[in-house]
Amino acid sequence: MAITPFTIDVPDADLADLQRRLEETRWPDEIPDSGWDYGSNLAYVKELCEYWRDEYDWRAHERMLNEFPQFKADVDGLGIHFIHVKGKGPNPMPLVITHGWPSSFFEMYKVIGPLSDPASHGGDPADAFDVVAPSLPGYGFSDHARERGMDTRAIAALWVQLMEQLGYERFGSQGGDWGAGVTTALGVNHPERMIGVHLNMVTAQIDEAKLTPEQREWWENLKAYRQEEWGYVHLQGTKPQTASYGLNDSPSGLAAWIVEKWRRWSDCGGEVERSYTKDELLTNISIYWFTQSIGSSMRLYKETFRGSTTPRPSPRIEVPTGVATFKEANRPPRVLAQHAYNLKRWTDMEQGGHFPAMENPGGLVHEVREFFRPLRE
Repeated sequence: MAITPFTIDVPDADLADLQRRLEETRWPDEIPDSGWDYGSNLAYVKELCEYWRDEYDWRAHERMLNEFPQFKADVDGLGIHFIHVKGKGPNPMPLVITHGWPSSFFEMYKVIGPLSDPASHGGDPADAFDVVAPSLPGYGFSDHARERGMDTRAIAALWVQLMEQLGYERFGSQGGDWGAGVTTALGVNHPERMIGVHLNMVTAQIDEAKLTPEQREWWENLKAYRQEEWGYVHLQGTKPQTASYGLNDSPSGLAAWIVEKWRRWSDCGGEVERSYTKDELLTNISIYWFTQSIGSSMRLYKETFRGSTTPRPSPRIEVPTGVATFKEANRPPRVLAQHAYNLKRWTDMEQGGHFPAMENPGGLVHEVREFFRPLRE
């Protein structure tokens, strides 16, 4: 099972092709003064794509990404791309951190240094981790699955094999979005391998008859949010292939599809650039574009949900579990979720939304350190 160094090197021809497509975009119309009510706002997507065409420097960001030690491993026949940074401390703990959709391994670029080398970031070297940040199968520079069934449970099994190849029999796991699904599957299906699991997104299985008035208000608001915002879940959970033709062919379409979620799910007050720079948004979007992975990334919804629009209930996780919930519509009250976990730490965070590794990296790093500290041998 080979592990080989990996360097990102997008061909010049792909950069030229992107430039041409951005220049030849055929823009849709929109209802005047409709803002983001119908989806991505035309004026903002034009602004973002003009910046992508005229000012964004992929090569500079490619060099930045290549400063991280990257590898590809053959894991059960798939080439899995990952960053692997050894910790600087007396006894670094192995930790796999997993992104979600529509994100990429790039989401973790602000937390890898503080987690692996805490002393250089104002922390205690005793809190050091050996950080492994993979790209999910079908995302970024990881291979795309060629068979049905690559759901969160299958990915968790791949992560166990990957960590074993790296010499880690037991390890911790952290994740949000699909990363939370993979981390949950690690806790449920591979407890003997887990030191602990940390989640920044959890779901609750709801029995409406048992809700208090306050809990019912939260639940009704969440159902209304899902009714308004979860069209993408139904599409990607049922017919992801159909949408992939347009999104894989049009950079402006891809940018519109992705940035709408980064704006809606973030703690940005409706202005996405309060949380991220254009360069950060476009680095993530560019990874999808250059690897042609939007279609394969969306398939994870169909594989995991299997005809539903909500995740299947998981058995209780007996592995020590930490939770940091950030400011997003899906976060449940602790009392409705805690029964599903061997909960050792729960923190409701007051800053940052769905992508905390980029929005509030200091807060996420603090929570990860605090949770895993008592679990160190």
